[in-house]
Amino acid sequence: MATMDSLIGLMNRIQRACTVLGDFGGSSDLPTLWESLPSIAVVGGQSSGKSSVLESVVGRDFLPRGSGIVTRRPLVLQLQQTQEHEADYAEFLHLPKRKFTDFNLVRKEIQDETDRITGKSKQISPVPIQLSIYSPNVVNLTLIDLPGLTKVAVEGQPDSIVEDIEDMVRSYIEKPNCIILAISPANQDIATSDAIKIAREVDPTGERTFGVLTKLDLMDQGTNALDVLEGRAYRLLHPWVGIVNRSQAEINRNVDMILAREKEREYFQYSPDYSHLANRMGSEYLAKLLSQHLESVIKAQIPSITSTISKSIEELDKELDSLGRPVAVDAGAKLYTILELCRLVYRIFKEHLDGGRPGGDRIYGVFDKNFPAALSKLPFDKHLSIQNVKRVVAQADGYQPHLIAPEQGYRRLIESALAYFRGPAEKTVDAIHFILKDLLRMSIGECQELKRFPRLQSELAAACYEALERFKEDSRKTTLRLVDMEAAYLTVEFFRKLPQDSEIRPSGNGKKGGNAPPESQEVDRYGEGHYRTIASNVTAYISMVSDTLKDTIPKAVVHCQVREANRSLFTNFYNRIASRATNDLGEMLDEDPSLMGRRQELAKRLELYQKARDEINSVYTR
Repeated sequence: MATMDSLIGLMNRIQRACTVLGDFGGSSDLPTLWESLPSIAVVGGQSSGKSSVLESVVGRDFLPRGSGIVTRRPLVLQLQQTQEHEADYAEFLHLPKRKFTDFNLVRKEIQDETDRITGKSKQISPVPIQLSIYSPNVVNLTLIDLPGLTKVAVEGQPDSIVEDIEDMVRSYIEKPNCIILAISPANQDIATSDAIKIAREVDPTGERTFGVLTKLDLMDQGTNALDVLEGRAYRLLHPWVGIVNRSQAEINRNVDMILAREKEREYFQYSPDYSHLANRMGSEYLAKLLSQHLESVIKAQIPSITSTISKSIEELDKELDSLGRPVAVDAGAKLYTILELCRLVYRIFKEHLDGGRPGGDRIYGVFDKNFPAALSKLPFDKHLSIQNVKRVVAQADGYQPHLIAPEQGYRRLIESALAYFRGPAEKTVDAIHFILKDLLRMSIGECQELKRFPRLQSELAAACYEALERFKEDSRKTTLRLVDMEAAYLTVEFFRKLPQDSEIRPSGNGKKGGNAPPESQEVDRYGEGHYRTIASNVTAYISMVSDTLKDTIPKAVVHCQVREANRSLFTNFYNRIASRATNDLGEMLDEDPSLMGRRQELAKRLELYQKARDEINSVYTR
């Protein structure tokens, strides 16, 4: 079975690694390992002795002191036990390459780092400071020193400072794996303890709360704190621990912490009030008690921690697969990668076009709805009005009026009417071009593997858009040629089948032919009825041509644009890369720096989780 020190030391290393990778205090789409790790948060009112308790546990003077709010940022303090006779030193996370052996400089760095975020003011910040202390005189622990609870805002602090500090403290201690070290001064009524009050809110049963009573030596003569220490005034599941801190005079004289611990032991050993409790009083006992409890918590949490780590490893593997693994360096592998990505995009594009993904149905909608609707809106009624027909026919006849049928008038009316078909034909070509470009854009965007390489993505898109422009121009020429073909040669058979005018007969004036019946009267070739007949005949012909173009123009568009896009959209790009040098191929595979950073971050996190899993398994099964 694992030893206490090995388990706690392992948790400390994992917590530190989590902090390095940015897990601490943040949110992530992956399970946050930090949330599963137990920690000890030190809570108390201002001037309750929190700093003195921490320094007593560490055995070193290193925390800033003063009146009012001194701790203005959370301090994550990791104690790492080293081999006997090794020198004490400290390291800050924000200064990873610097070892502090002078703990006065540690205090100054805490102050400077606090001011870096909050400025030289009385503001607070939730951004933690990470400090590790290595010493043979400490037990393996992780303690979080939080700003002291206060009741009123003083000058230089916002009115919300009371609530801000409570919210910050609560955000730490409400975590189910957080052990609460509630510091209360013995020379104040326990009923007014800020630490006990907020601890009871998040831990009403007291399962996670350890009570610490400070300043026992400052109580009025004739009084003691036995009711609290023996659990009669306020009962906790864990025993209360009394602490005797150094006096301010001793602090000013820089009394050695080892000597202070000896004086503390003597105080409890010879105290008439507390001697019977001496074996479970003092800072040394508190450190051992917390370490033992932390061990039991860690053992209980090992299954859930292991489960969290395994789930994180699985999620990280999936995300790394989606981001893609690093590209090989040789030219053949680079070319293969490029072609493989093109095939992926092409497959997505075909699924959009042929079915399986949305988009291809929009092409059919252009042919089935948009194009016929555009044809139906052409202004043939105005073009073939009696006035316009009469004008066109008269202009076609010139100085000699037509004898039987105004053939030139018919031709001009038909040719000018057929010109109207050019507009819908071109709009259809443009509409299909827009859809194909949109489908290509969607296909490139949906290829997750291609997102790694923004330059390749850009060059592929440019080459494909160029190909689509060429297909569009071919389609435009073909469709307009179909319209022009209809105007170039009229269907004679259509006009041969039209009913002809009646034979001309003399009018009933007693001359040749005598009185003719009404139905054989001479036809007025310049009357309104005559021009209405011409308009009707031209309308019938235009309608026939419209029906033809409804079928042929979509066929031309599909042949020139859709089929070519489906068949040879990437040919232009393939021709471009065929002659590219190896260096150029490598440049095309330059990744987005943000994705490279993300992959490196995930790889580090994956390495942490895998190492943590292996270490937990090896330590826990010893």
